[in-house]
Amino acid sequence: MSSKNTESREKLGVMLCGHGSRDIEAVTQFAKLSEALKQRLPQYPVEYGYLEFAKPIIRTGLDALKEQGVTRVLAVPGMLFAAGHAKNDIPSVLNTYAAANDLQIDYGKELGIDPKMLKAAADRIQEAIDSVDDSVSLHETLLVVVGRGASDPDANSNASKVTRMLWEGFGFGWAETAYSGVTFPLVEPALEHAVKLGFKRIIVFPYFLFTGILIKRIYDGVDAVASKNPDIEFVKAPFLNDHPKVIDTFVERLEQILDGDNHMNCGLCKYRTQVLGFEAQVGEAQESHHHHVEGGAHDHSHDHSHDHHHTPYPHADHPLGPVTMKKD
Repeated sequence: MSSKNTESREKLGVMLCGHGSRDIEAVTQFAKLSEALKQRLPQYPVEYGYLEFAKPIIRTGLDALKEQGVTRVLAVPGMLFAAGHAKNDIPSVLNTYAAANDLQIDYGKELGIDPKMLKAAADRIQEAIDSVDDSVSLHETLLVVVGRGASDPDANSNASKVTRMLWEGFGFGWAETAYSGVTFPLVEPALEHAVKLGFKRIIVFPYFLFTGILIKRIYDGVDAVASKNPDIEFVKAPFLNDHPKVIDTFVERLEQILDGDNHMNCGLCKYRTQVLGFEAQVGEAQESHHHHVEGGAHDHSHDHSHDHHHTPYPHADHPLGPVTMKKD
């Protein structure tokens, strides 16, 4: 990664911005990713931080870069697709910090649909295929790709595109897309549909960067449906984690900032254009709703209002969506 002629004028630093998790293993894996970036980019200070549930928070990482003399921050979202967190929450935190600290912060694109990411996904699926015998052909196998799920239809559609690219790339007999939350279909309803299609083997691949509560929920859903369908072989593929191609994609996103090619695809962004079913959200304010849970649990000691505006997801009551989830 080249900084061109910027080194003589400014000191660059890298900020990896994550969502955060209550799951210690997930937080550990994200920190490991940051260390991998440090090894790939020894010429730059590299820090990381989270929006919520874990420490360090993003502002702490930015403070650390400032203390190291950084004058320009290259910030990237540690996220697969651009939904509310990448489009609103992280930019709001970065913009607020930049204004308060007179620091230039340039924001990069999400990982997105990328050949390198597809290669990483394919390797994880191949690991699952290699873990079982070869008595069932790919034509007799159904692939289910599980995305995070968001209230942003553009981000959800990207998960479907990943599914199609993997389906055609491998030549599976069939493929479906499911989601871990927010939208539809969730994992169990999707699998309950999939088992009716007559395939001998179903591979379930979480298109996630890290482990956490949602990964465990996905695998629990697989177990639940598998227990009712003993004649079908269910195979759980591993998630992406710190696959070398994932690291390559992060490095490329940083290079794109320096090259001026760091614009997100806004063609189907619900905040910028009239997307069917989401017309009311065009022009919504860019603000973060996560400051109450930065670094950990919600703090009730503050004395200001909680009246943030969260536009409801229009299909929250869909019969294959979150209403199917059992209450804990």
